[in-house]
Amino acid sequence: MLIVPSLPAFLFIGLHIGCLLRLAWVDYHCLLLPDRLTYPLLWSGLLYQVCFSTDHLSECVIGAIAGYMILWMLYWIYFLWRKVEGIGHGDMKLLAALGAWHGWQSLGWIIFAAAMTGLIWALITRVYRKNYVLLTTTPLPFGPNLAIAGGSIGWICTSFPQFKELSFLL
Repeated sequence: MLIVPSLPAFLFIGLHIGCLLRLAWVDYHCLLLPDRLTYPLLWSGLLYQVCFSTDHLSECVIGAIAGYMILWMLYWIYFLWRKVEGIGHGDMKLLAALGAWHGWQSLGWIIFAAAMTGLIWALITRVYRKNYVLLTTTPLPFGPNLAIAGGSIGWICTSFPQFKELSFLL
């Protein structure tokens, strides 16, 4: 049975998709995820849960906190190891926003899908660029990978709720 969302819910989902597409575009071209796009995505995700899915609100608040903290810890581990920044603060905010939209159970799948997408993109970049690209020192945008993964995993988890139950595999 197909569940059609109400008009206000549809507007929230449209905002979600629009922000993800715009964030992916800006990060790809500028290596920057602006706060003026990540914060509305975060707050609209929490507001969506308050208005339309109150039974999942606590999961999504924990998802926002966990999403930020996971990449924050990864940032500091990499910084202490290599003495350079390896991930931007905008990526942390974007993963927090995705956690606010989809809950903490989806974060493992989102990170896994984003990492695989990023790895494939890095290999394609390495092979098909005419000039030599050293992947260990060339900054690559991670926001488009997070946006693709967040949108895809969000749709999959919404369409197939049993997929969220497989989070223990990650």
